[in-house]
Amino acid sequence: MSTTTTRPEARELRITKPLATGRNGELRPSALIFLLLLWFSLFVAFAVLVTLLITIFITGQNKLSWNLVTNFPSADPEEAGARPAILGSVWAIGTTAVLTLPLGIAAAVHLEEFADRKRWFNRFVELNVQNLAAVPSIVYGLLALAFLSMLGVTNKNIVIGGALALTLLILPVIIIATREALRAVPSEIRDGSLALGATQWQTTWRQVLPASVPGIATGSILALSRALGEAAPLLVLGALVYITFDPNGLLSGYTTLPIQIFNWTGRPQEGFHELAGATSLLLLAVLILMNALAIFIRNKFQKRW
Repeated sequence: MSTTTTRPEARELRITKPLATGRNGELRPSALIFLLLLWFSLFVAFAVLVTLLITIFITGQNKLSWNLVTNFPSADPEEAGARPAILGSVWAIGTTAVLTLPLGIAAAVHLEEFADRKRWFNRFVELNVQNLAAVPSIVYGLLALAFLSMLGVTNKNIVIGGALALTLLILPVIIIATREALRAVPSEIRDGSLALGATQWQTTWRQVLPASVPGIATGSILALSRALGEAAPLLVLGALVYITFDPNGLLSGYTTLPIQIFNWTGRPQEGFHELAGATSLLLLAVLILMNALAIFIRNKFQKRW
């Protein structure tokens, strides 16, 4: 009887415990100052973001029309559009996904499920994967440029060249996200499968991977969102800033939305600045949709263990 009477009291104590006054609810000055600094940082970041979004919307709202999506770039800002940049982004991100997802997921499965963590080589690979996730994006553009030069590719302004640079950029991110999703699967599922006679490969393929698909999909979509907004590695490869044709293959010339924005921003005419603002809103809408899809997949298929 004593146990049943004390549990509600304990729950009430946990709920009513103040969260903003430091350890044990103390009103220490250091805890309050730290809390105020956190709120100030949040306010500054949010204010900068809102100011940036409002500025972009005011600048580009007049150019938000179907002409922006269907027209080719032009010397006249009233007739210019971002059609080749939109199709180029689709080609570059699609090729990047095909190159990155199988390679990144397979590498993560090997490191998490099969590799011997006591071996120095595996620990060395894990350490380098974590460090590569923080390398500036322009470095991957230089690596892709050197690789294409080594292969003797003279024209580097091609879709497969840009996709290679973006693959190098997001591959560590996908490996890390996939490993975190695999770690979230309880070890009891692996133990139960192995106890029933399944091999380690069967356990990984039929139990662990299906259970970790929501986390893998979420991390992959967020990584591809980052690749969609990158321009630095593609500029290193000499991506075109003014094209009047649609990309039609892996060896075709191309441009992307961030590069098109970069080009229009540098023009002196005010009309191109408005086009840059409208294209930024279009790119932002695509990124929000991709992040919303990642959140939907996570909430829809995530399992509570």
